[in-house]
Amino acid sequence: MSQPRWWQGDIPQKPGVYLFRDEAGEVIYVGKAKNLRQRVSSYKRPGGDGRLRIRFLEREAHSLETIVTRTEAEALLLEGSLIKQHKPIHNVLFKDDKSFLMIRVDLDERFPRLKFVRQHGGSKKPKGRSRTFGPFVSTPAARRTLSELHRVVPLRDCPDHVLNNRSRPCLKHQLKLCSAPCVDLISEEDYAGLLGRALKILSGETAELERDLDERMRAASAAEEYERAAHWRDRLVALRKTVEGQGVTPHDKVHRDVIGLARKGADALVQRLSFRDGRLTESRSHRFRSELPDEELLHSVVTALYGAGRRVVPAELVLPERPVEEEVLLAGFESRPRLIVARSGDRRRMLDLANENARAALAKIEDDEERGEALLVELARLLELDATPRVIDCFDVSNLQGTNVVASRVRFTGGLPDRSGYRRFKVKTVEGQDDFASMREVVGRSLMRGARDDDLPDLVLIDGGEQQVAKALEAREEAGAFHVTVVGIAKARSERGKEGRRKKRTEERLIIPGREAPLELARNSGVRHLLERIRDEAHRFAITYHRKERGKVKSKLDSIAGVGPVKRKALLKRFGSVKGVAAASVEELSSTPGISPELAQEIARSLE
Repeated sequence: MSQPRWWQGDIPQKPGVYLFRDEAGEVIYVGKAKNLRQRVSSYKRPGGDGRLRIRFLEREAHSLETIVTRTEAEALLLEGSLIKQHKPIHNVLFKDDKSFLMIRVDLDERFPRLKFVRQHGGSKKPKGRSRTFGPFVSTPAARRTLSELHRVVPLRDCPDHVLNNRSRPCLKHQLKLCSAPCVDLISEEDYAGLLGRALKILSGETAELERDLDERMRAASAAEEYERAAHWRDRLVALRKTVEGQGVTPHDKVHRDVIGLARKGADALVQRLSFRDGRLTESRSHRFRSELPDEELLHSVVTALYGAGRRVVPAELVLPERPVEEEVLLAGFESRPRLIVARSGDRRRMLDLANENARAALAKIEDDEERGEALLVELARLLELDATPRVIDCFDVSNLQGTNVVASRVRFTGGLPDRSGYRRFKVKTVEGQDDFASMREVVGRSLMRGARDDDLPDLVLIDGGEQQVAKALEAREEAGAFHVTVVGIAKARSERGKEGRRKKRTEERLIIPGREAPLELARNSGVRHLLERIRDEAHRFAITYHRKERGKVKSKLDSIAGVGPVKRKALLKRFGSVKGVAAASVEELSSTPGISPELAQEIARSLE
């Protein structure tokens, strides 16, 4: 009877941790067990023929290592430590939770508005009084809820700078979607009443408002004011849609998390719905690759979600299957939750909702990946490449009049953003504003590091024209990354004839080295939309980094005693820059509003 090459007959029958290693000695999977021999033996198929029931062990596992612990709880802690240390490719590895969409209202505003916000598990509470609603099961559900809510309660949705500078109502007021507080068409007291209604709806208290809208509709109909009756009817329908969009409402107030699971081959996605005090308060999805059986996978998922105090463990965990080593799993929690495999009732409906969301999320990801792969095949055809460029890096440079020059690199893998490959650069060797030299520096630094770490892209996309592409090619040659394709994407522009008149507007163009003329991309081209998306993401990433760095830089004026924000603004407004202030005479400085003769002399001395 053949045995797997990693099998050890003397595995102890004690609690502990086991590590599977590949031929190179790298840890590929870490697990824990109440009885190591029984647990490891379970990886062989029943019948004793030596075949494995988990394919990656049959293909990759070369050796087995076990570590005995005194208790199951010690095994749990050791497992978490080893997973963090080795990052095994077949363990479930969750990163920090992604942000989720919520609706927030800042009550300290004169006319509060409902706005979308992204919040993280560890985000700080906003300043001032506020209320937050959600998270919602999906982003479309949240946006649909807010859209329907504005039909019921016409609150403003414009930002403060628009509110404070309008002189007449906008189109939304004519459509009865806004009460126009910007031009005082509603008092603060009446607006507060509308806001109270909105908050009640978002809290789930809609019975009173439904009755009110129904009575108004019937009264208008009885008075043969059919247009007005239709208006109240539409608001009643919108209200009911809003309430329906809130998700499942259980009949009890037990704190529970519901874990849905969807799988397709090695792709797996879990959806976690959190119910607190009878309401859905949180929705998260996590995608990973795993060939583990469902019961083994759920054991790893629960450990990854709640182990090491990552989040508060609820009173109930509703799961689609009972995980293996349940006692060992529960031993790691101070407050032992009830593990429930839902078969009927509210819990079953919640689990169905979680499973449905998991399937929808996984299907969307797969559709996006399929579309991305198809576009990459088309891109390879356009560029006449031998292989599909699955990994694309795009660079963008950002500066303000030659100061604080920074750059970004974004990475798309399979046509989708790969944020683990995003990088930011401070330009170090270029003085002043020289976008071409800056591009050469950051591309060269990126490719040199990629060559050293075996992390080179298939394609480098440059936001710019021929000169930027030429500098990127120079950087590629210096880095020795000769097989990396480099192209540029130039924005659409208007060409002018001899008399200066506009001749025609070009489309987005690809700058391809060795090609005489740029390759124009059709306006409805899927490849064009993909490359524009990559280019725009690089620009966004560079701009946010530049703003961050620019905020750290203080003007020389800030270091002068007596010059605060108001006086600094007045000086810069009059003289244009710090250099202009330094060139001004004491008399010119003292004639600036707020600058005394003594302060003018101090400014002149400080800027000499």
